[in-house]
Amino acid sequence: MTGDTIRGYARRMTTTTKLPPDEGDAAPRGLRGAVKITDVAAAAGVAPMTVSRVINTPDRVAAPTALRVREAIARLGYVPNMIAGGLSSRRSRMIAAVVPTIAHPMFAEMVLNFGEAMREAGYQVMLTISGYGPENEAEIVRTLLGRRPDALLLTGLDRPPEVRRMLADSALPVVEIWDAGPKPTDMLVGFDHNEVGVAVARLFAGKGHTHFASIGAADSRAQVRIQGYRAEAERLCGVMLPPITTAAPSTIMAGREALRQLLPALNRRTALACSSDLLAFGALTEAQVQGIAVPDRLAICGFGNFELGAACEPPISTVNVEGATIGRIAASFVLERLAGGTTPRRTRVPFRIVERGTT
Repeated sequence: MTGDTIRGYARRMTTTTKLPPDEGDAAPRGLRGAVKITDVAAAAGVAPMTVSRVINTPDRVAAPTALRVREAIARLGYVPNMIAGGLSSRRSRMIAAVVPTIAHPMFAEMVLNFGEAMREAGYQVMLTISGYGPENEAEIVRTLLGRRPDALLLTGLDRPPEVRRMLADSALPVVEIWDAGPKPTDMLVGFDHNEVGVAVARLFAGKGHTHFASIGAADSRAQVRIQGYRAEAERLCGVMLPPITTAAPSTIMAGREALRQLLPALNRRTALACSSDLLAFGALTEAQVQGIAVPDRLAICGFGNFELGAACEPPISTVNVEGATIGRIAASFVLERLAGGTTPRRTRVPFRIVERGTT
């Protein structure tokens, strides 16, 4: 598949919705000059050589001085060039991609399709697993930018100001995936997690459910889905059971334990939304162990359309988002920008509920 073929594929995605450029956007990215080592040295009150030592041989610098330099680096958004030879004036043919996990099929499928499309266009993808906590993103992005990639793929839209500053200064193409929002850094391929939760609540309400429960992992996107579900169920005059929150990433055992916590409240026919198919599978397994009839007494809907959800008995109803489609469109946006395109590219991909035996 050539780069032209990939771009053509994105143009043929008739089910997607183009988002208009934001009104009142900030000044063009990269307008400010990149921060130099001399800027950091001046801010920290040290010589440029001291800044270099803090970056490369920190054990040779007194701790108070090193701390002052690191604070200046963070404050100014300085990105050290880790590659010799002045690659800033040439293409590295490397794309950096950051995702929270590849243990879940949705992200794995997205990465595989994004990587395949970029390789066919002559680029290699360097993959970094960030986990679900936001605290490491600044260091991850700084390290990746120091390797001078030609573009970045990032997951989500919630960026610390320090990271946004570094990305703006780099002037590199940045495509953010998996979320839909009004203020992407550059390019966007995502969907609305709140709308997913609303759709699940409406599915259950349409089947006559009046009692609703939820199990959600403690990551931001999962919680947005759960909050959308609970808000819509309450709007429809449903009775909400207390939410159960599990650690991220989701696991089957976490789903089993969460359902055990819900058992005392399951005294009436209940609809259960889970933020992933792994949690839903765990809840279904525990319900069967406890003798709870599914879907007659407990209806379950997951998220992700994992293979195990379709293969179990009864098969699990779920929300399907095409990770492969997100990967291919993200690659087409990056390749178009690398070819000289300047138009903001922002696309929402659709989702759909796959009804099976648990609803």
